[in-house]
Amino acid sequence: MSKPRATAIGFVAILLWALLALFTVGSAPTPPLLLNAICFTIGGTLGAAWVAVNGGFAALRDVPWKIYAFGALGLFGYHVLYFSALRLAPAAEAGLIAYLWPLLIVLFSGLLPGERLRGGHLLGAALGFVGAGLIVTGGGAGFRTEYLPGYGLALLCALTWSSYSVLSRRFSAVPTSSVTIYCLIAAVASWGLHFAVEDTIWPATTIAWMSALGLGLGPVGLAFFVWDVGVKKGDIQMLGTISYATPLLSTLVLVVTGFAALSWNLAAAAGLITLAAVSAAMASRAQAAKT
Repeated sequence: MSKPRATAIGFVAILLWALLALFTVGSAPTPPLLLNAICFTIGGTLGAAWVAVNGGFAALRDVPWKIYAFGALGLFGYHVLYFSALRLAPAAEAGLIAYLWPLLIVLFSGLLPGERLRGGHLLGAALGFVGAGLIVTGGGAGFRTEYLPGYGLALLCALTWSSYSVLSRRFSAVPTSSVTIYCLIAAVASWGLHFAVEDTIWPATTIAWMSALGLGLGPVGLAFFVWDVGVKKGDIQMLGTISYATPLLSTLVLVVTGFAALSWNLAAAAGLITLAAVSAAMASRAQAAKT
């Protein structure tokens, strides 16, 4: 598979994650860990069906258990840390810190064999972070010491997803179908933690169930499979930079569906994130021309 094609496949994950907020709002009042469990179960089950149709279970038996542990911890750990951070700190500040992961992907990717950071990648990542910050915080975040535990968990959240994404590239020989096992393990862990710490409140309406199904099929399902292809075989620095389009696209979806209003923050963020993508694309093109 060519690098541009793998990058395009990885970008599908960003488009799917743009639906995360809409479907999460629609699934209320289902508690987060239960919603996590439902979604990972759907994603893992569909993944297992895909593997069965393609006869890929034999290849999965050859994958070391440490790889499965790594993948499951990446998916499960990110979501648990994110939900916990939002409970211990205001959503705007915690969300901004958690959204350091695209910048960290760009920085960490420079440690990978055969990868080199260029100034355009760093500029793009910085512009993207500022643009995402305008959306997540509404231009008015304020950090307070009493929320330090939540800020710390949000930082761990960013480190978890960026590390998972970058280290996945080192395991490029591991088939993408292994994400099926990651999802199933994460589902079991989510069910267990849900029953331990949450009250069980199932989706109460057809819309809520359809939203949960949509999450399991897309943002918390297919997205992990296409992201795996992108970070293993695509332009990981480009993907890291354009990941900042996620909060922009997510907000646009909420505007179109009537859950949010247009604002100057949105327009400014759109401009910054567009500049970020252009900067990263030019850097990647210059790098490709020299190889």
